Order: sequence, then structure tokens, then C-alpha cells
Amino acid sequence: MYRALFSLVLSRLDPEDAHHLAMRVIRVAGTRPIARLLRPFTRPDPSLAVSALGLDFPSPFGVAAGFDKDAHGALGLGALGFGHVEVGTITAVPQDGNPRPRLFRLIPDRAVVNRMGFNNAGAEAAAHRLARLRARRDRPVLGVNIGKSRIVDVADATEDYVRSATLLAPLADYLAVNVSSPNTPGLRTLQAVESLAPLLRSVKDAAGATPLLVKIAPDLDDAEVDAIAALAVELGLDGIIATNTTLSRDGLASDPDVVAAAGAGGLSGAPLAGRALEVLRRVRAAVPADFCVISVGGVEDADDVRQRLAAGATLVQGYTAFLYRGPLWARQINRGLVD
Repeated sequence: MYRALFSLVLSRLDPEDAHHLAMRVIRVAGTRPIARLLRPFTRPDPSLAVSALGLDFPSPFGVAAGFDKDAHGALGLGALGFGHVEVGTITAVPQDGNPRPRLFRLIPDRAVVNRMGFNNAGAEAAAHRLARLRARRDRPVLGVNIGKSRIVDVADATEDYVRSATLLAPLADYLAVNVSSPNTPGLRTLQAVESLAPLLRSVKDAAGATPLLVKIAPDLDDAEVDAIAALAVELGLDGIIATNTTLSRDGLASDPDVVAAAGAGGLSGAPLAGRALEVLRRVRAAVPADFCVISVGGVEDADDVRQRLAAGATLVQGYTAFLYRGPLWARQINRGLVD
């Protein structure tokens, strides 16, 4: 039924408009009367529960950052069966992001190109919403993903991240430092260990007791992945999220003219699966067994989640396949994991 809806209606809408429409439906799903009706149908089986980061996750499968940028849909996403929701990316300074159009489907590849540019209402606005969410007993586990404000120079990034961490860490179940989006100029240069180490030390101090993770790009070479993994362990971080979107356009089935028309931005979806799995295995080999590794990139079904868990992921996240699979995606994965 959803495939027909996507083919006949949603695929004809501007992708960003379609996303906003979906978020309206998800927010309705999070209202108490609707959520009560949904949960018996979508609740993960108790056998799927995972303990990590000092937290109890009802399922290993959650929503990656980027889907719910301003923490508007977390309750609805939890009601749909996701074990956790990572909101953001949130910046200290409110920003509109890049000009539209900035989100493009590559349907033959089950992929998306985005150059959103961290559009969000800012850390202060998010803090008010997160404070209300924290009081809800029916909320999912809430991760908060923070990034650099566009107007802030890379040289001043640490202070900017610390400002966000100070506001948001007390309201988050875990905090993720995003230094790997390709859509903020200069951001990925912060992944160099000599830049990353002082940034993470400062954010860790600001985060206090809140578990802290760093999110890395799939476009790092193996030596860079190893270096960041070693740094995360050395600094006492709680985990690594691998991976963000890619700049690569290799091996796509979509018409090259359609890919070229989409232009610059990060590619997510099925084509990312191979590299995301490689990075996961490399990170897991470099960190202790109790170190949290969250795998993201190209996850579509229960077999993909099972493969990531077998390769050493503590938790798994998805985003792009939601567009192609529909609102029962988390339920399908959770049921598949039990089967």
C-alpha cells in the first residue's frame, strides 16, 4: 500500500515538501490517544532490548540524525517502534540552511542527495522542546546531535560546540558531535586528529556525565578511521557513530544526468552500505568490547541490521529507507529481527 502511495503521490512531490508532510503525520502518531493505539502493534519484542551507554534501548534500531532536526517528531517516531531517536543536527545559532532545492531522490538507487546545511531553530529552542520531552514517560531514548554554526569560523568551532553542549547535554540521553557533514564549509577538516582532540576534550568537559559520541564520515581513509577510533578511546568518549553521508557517486544506477542535476551534497541510502560496513568493522577492531559503536548507512531491512550487529555494532540507525519503506519500517525491522 505504501509503495503505491509513494509511486503515485509522494514521488511526485518535492522531496522536502514530502518530508514535512510525513513529519506532520508522525507528530500526530505521537499524540497520546494515537500512540496508545499504535504501541501494541509497533512495540519491539522484549527480546530485542539492548543495554548501552548506561541506557536501556527497547530495540537496537533507531532513527539517525537529520530526520527530526528540531525534536518535533520524537514521540511519534518512538510510537512507530524505533528504539531511539537522534535529533538534530542542532547548532548553537539558528540557521535556515542552504537554499532550496536541497534534497533530491535517486529512486533507482534507493538513495537521497542532500545539502540541507544544518537547517534548525538553534540550541535554545531545542532545549525548550527537549525539556518537555524529558518529562514524558512514553518518550524514546533521545540522542542529540550537535554541529558547527555556519556563521562561526572553523577556528572558533570549539566554543560554538561547547555552547550547544552546555545547553543540550543535560537534556540528552547521549550527545553526538557531528564533524562529518559535507554541507557545512570546512566542517570535515575538524576530523583531523590535531583539530578533533581539543574540540572533543572541551565538549566532553561541557557534557559532564552525559555519554558522548563522535560521528565520522565514510570518506575517511582507513588510517584516519583508525586514528579517530584511537583518539576516542584515549579521551574516554563513550562511542563512535559510523557513518555520515558520502561525497562519492560511484556505482550508481540512476541516470547520470539526474545525478548531475542533484549536484553537490551528501549521498545516503543503499549505495553507502558497503563502505559503512567496512568502517564499522574497522572501528570495532580498534576499540574495546564495551565501547558503543552505532552503525549508520545503507540500512534497509532486518537482514541489514542483523549483519551490522554481527559485525560488532552496538546499535544501528537508519533514515533514507524510511522514505522508500514508509511508516511501518521500524515495525518490519523489529519483527524481522525476532523472526
